[in-house]
Amino acid sequence: MTENVWTRWPSREALSRAGIAPARRALAWFVRLLVLALLLWGAFHERHVHGWAAMAAVAGVIVTAVVSWGFFRTTYAHRLVPSLALVSLLLAIAIVAQAEGFRGPALVIWCGCGISALERLPLGAAVPVASVGLASYSAYNNDVWLTTAATAVGMALAGYVLRLDAEARGSAQRLLAQERAARAAEAESAALAERARIAREIHDVLAHSLSAQMVHLEAARLLIERGADREQILERVVAARGMARDGLAETRQALSALRGELTPLEDFLTEIVGSVDGAGVTVTGERRALPAEASQTVRRVAQEALTNVRKHAYGAKVQVRLDYSEHEVTLNVRDSGGRPGELTGAGSGYGLLGMRERAELLGGSLEAGRDDEGFEVTLRVPA
Repeated sequence: MTENVWTRWPSREALSRAGIAPARRALAWFVRLLVLALLLWGAFHERHVHGWAAMAAVAGVIVTAVVSWGFFRTTYAHRLVPSLALVSLLLAIAIVAQAEGFRGPALVIWCGCGISALERLPLGAAVPVASVGLASYSAYNNDVWLTTAATAVGMALAGYVLRLDAEARGSAQRLLAQERAARAAEAESAALAERARIAREIHDVLAHSLSAQMVHLEAARLLIERGADREQILERVVAARGMARDGLAETRQALSALRGELTPLEDFLTEIVGSVDGAGVTVTGERRALPAEASQTVRRVAQEALTNVRKHAYGAKVQVRLDYSEHEVTLNVRDSGGRPGELTGAGSGYGLLGMRERAELLGGSLEAGRDDEGFEVTLRVPA
């Protein structure tokens, strides 16, 4: 439901000093000091002001300044009744000043009330207050009626223009605050995404390496307990050391990837396929540099698929195919089937799930399942 324009307050951002240039603030203070000087001059230039009358005039100026400050505070807090009470008190002070012969200060107070009301109060309350203030100014001003009328209209327009300017500044401040909040939320989201990416890298790199090492070390422990010969135990220890070495190399690759230092994708696939007997790589399409996240996803899926081959199809022939199309890149890893390997029980069991999550995060897809001969994994990611 739209708020009525006659009852809507100027926003607190509009009534505050936020967003005001230093030069404009200095100008505002100059105007306030000028008004105070006019009040003091109007109070003391009359010849009859002396003694107790002078003290009363000074007290009146101080009270006027305090009440004006209170009016600014209550309008900022959007408190209508106290604001109307304070501006009414200012109008009454002007009437008393006029009755006591202080016409100059009275005219200044009436004009200030009219302009400030239009600038800071809801229009439904500002128009009557401004009408009373400017009408009182017009009634007691000694200038020609046309000049007085033009001056009153000009001050009314000035008050409304100040209101529009303040509301525009307030809207700009709100938009700026929203933009800052959006940037902070975007930065937080990016940080969370980066944390998730690092977590995936840690899992993909370390989980397989450490789980394989655990299998070989557990086998070595069982061989020692059974009194096996030295060669059998040494074979398991050497295998665990090889797994540790491979894991360290993969960790370095992952750290390089996190820093954006990626080796060419084709070279990476050739390198990891070289460690699998009977495996080959085929690359089709126009080769091009991929976005870091897409390239890293292809690398991790290839590693996971080859690890699964070693686990579940030991000795199988593997064909890795990388195809560059116009809008996506496709990785296909297919094995011919084989016997379960020594690493069958290693791992967390979430390899395929992790690969699929990687693909879906990039708007791609992953299909995995058995075919006529063995097992096939197909990854498609936009690139």
